[in-house]
This record gives sequence, structure tokens and C-alpha cells, in this order.
Amino acid sequence: MTDLKQSYTYKQAGVDIDAGEALVDNIKPLAASTKRRGADADLGGFGGLFDLKAAGFKDPILVAANDGVGTKLKVAIDAGSHNTVGIDLVAMCVNDLVVQGAEPLLFLDYIATGKLNVEQMTDVVAGIANGCRQAGCALIGGETAEMPGMYQEADYDLAGFSVGAAERGHLLDGTTIGAGDIIIGLASSGPHSNGYSLIRRLVSGEGHNYSDQAPFAETSLADALLAPTKIYVKSTLAAIRLGLVKGLSHITGGGFLENIPRIMPDGLVAEVDSSLWQLPGVFQWLQQEGNIHTREMARTFNCGIGMVVIVSHNNADEALQVLREHGEKAIAIGEVVSAEGPAKCRVSGNAGTWGSDTNWSATTGDT
Repeated sequence: MTDLKQSYTYKQAGVDIDAGEALVDNIKPLAASTKRRGADADLGGFGGLFDLKAAGFKDPILVAANDGVGTKLKVAIDAGSHNTVGIDLVAMCVNDLVVQGAEPLLFLDYIATGKLNVEQMTDVVAGIANGCRQAGCALIGGETAEMPGMYQEADYDLAGFSVGAAERGHLLDGTTIGAGDIIIGLASSGPHSNGYSLIRRLVSGEGHNYSDQAPFAETSLADALLAPTKIYVKSTLAAIRLGLVKGLSHITGGGFLENIPRIMPDGLVAEVDSSLWQLPGVFQWLQQEGNIHTREMARTFNCGIGMVVIVSHNNADEALQVLREHGEKAIAIGEVVSAEGPAKCRVSGNAGTWGSDTNWSATTGDT
């Protein structure tokens, strides 16, 4: 008799199709909760559809952005808490759309993992749906890939892709920004999704545990560090539609020094005064734990300001009022001034607010 070869299955190779189908069933109502004009939020087809005319656009310019969450995912994995990183994923994309004056319309996600955990991934997608509702965009599709051998079983990675639109002629390009304009800062909810390789190094290197109470908050260290990235879409769109905004800058990696000059014409400097707001507790703790110089803090973290809004001096009071009415902690933090050469940002402040080395002045490109 001839010996029969073993019959292999995809599941034996590490890919569980049944688990994938169970996840799709779980996330269908989550996607449906993001329904908006132009999208019915149904899942299961080969592509998502969006009707720009039904959304009210006449002559739209599309704006697209994609991003991830970075190593903040490792904090979520180590802490076993997965219901907020999806908000981060949406925020990192839609905040980049609104700075160009675009209304976020649709969102798609990509999830890759070593072994599909249906409950865990349902939590992740619940966060994505939450973020989409906050941003007013529809979750119209996505992809989940179970990839044994590429990832450890408990590990996963996220990528997001979002599309927004603005009517032709209404995009923000920063070209009208000039000397005398006021810089408004919108408070962040924490480190957002930047600097987590350094954060994780400090947590492990200084002997902390994510289950410990945070030294700077009445919650666990994990919950404090996993506070989701703030979504600034509805508040900033309200100010944009009133004609109050000249430019927006999403403060991510690189901080003020790298992000604000991206939206300004040459011959200008954004003068930011760091003494005008209190450095939040999480950043004070990180600075102390890591003995981090203030300049390094400002290049790595948002330091309490997650979005910058530039408005004319005459519109500053009204812009502050509108932003605050839409839930933002908004304060004037500086002014645009004339200078020679490429656009720059200079940050200064007085000691006592940020720590012992707070008296500093730095410009984009300085080392």
C-alpha cells in the first residue's frame, strides 16, 4: 500500500478563515454607526463607495492622507488595552486632512496580526468607528491580514487611509499668512501618537509597570499613556467655514519647530512663547524621568499643544470664541513676525513653567 501524504489546512498553517468571518460580523454594526451623507457604511464588497454629490459637494478637490499609530501599539499590547488605538489611527489621518481645509469623508483601515484574536480586533475596530464618528467620516471598508511568521502572535499593526474634500478655491495653503498674525494653540490630550519609543524606553528603563498608578494622574499609567489623540476636525472646520483661519498645523513628530514652518511663506518666523501655557503633567513626568532637555522635549512631543491655528490679528478674538464653543481649550501662544530667509519657528519661554532649562530659543534647522 502507498502511504498517503498528510492533508494540510490553512488553519494548520496559522490562518483561521472562520475567525476572520466572525470579526467581519462583529464590525458590521460598528461601521454602520459611522454612516453619513454619501456613504451607507455597508461592508463586505470588494471596494467602498462614496457619493460626493450626495454629500453636498459641487466642484470638490479630493485630499488624501494615510498614517499609523507607531509604537504606541506596543503599550496597548503590553497593557492588554485595545479600545483607544483605533481613535489614534483615525486622528492621525483626519487631522492631516483638516489642516488643508478638507472635510474628512471616508476612512479605510488595514490590520495585520500574527494570530487573529476576534475580541481584541473588535475592540480595535470599535475605536476606529469611534474616531470616525468624532471626525464625521464614514468607515467604508478595510482589510484584516493574519500573517503567521511575519508577526508574533500577540502583535498587530495598524494603518489608516482617509479621503476628504473641499470645494475648489477653498483649500488652506498658508499663502495669506503674514506678519502680525496670531498663533492660537489647541490643547492636546497627551502625547497623542508620537514619541512612544522614548516613552516605552523610560517606562521599562526606570522600572515602571503599566498597571501602576500614574504619578501625574488618578488613573493607571497605561490608561494615561493610551489617552487617544484628540480629533480637531469639527472645531477647526467651524472656524474655517467662517473665514477665520489662514493656516493650520498638526503638531506631531518634530513639534513646533518642524511643523509650523511647513504652512508659512518664506520671510516669516512663528514666535511661540512657551510660558503662555502650563506643561501638562505627563510631559513634566517624562522630562523628569528621562532628564530630557527642553529642546529635545519640544522636538519629540507636542508638549500640550496638538494643533496650531493661525489667524489675522483682527479675527483672533472671534476665532478663540468659536474654537472654545466647540470644546477646545484654545489660547493665543504667539505671533508671526517678518524675518530673512525660509519660514522658521522660534520658541522661547521663562523658567519655572517647563523646568530648569526652560529659557531657550530655537529655530528650525538648528542642531
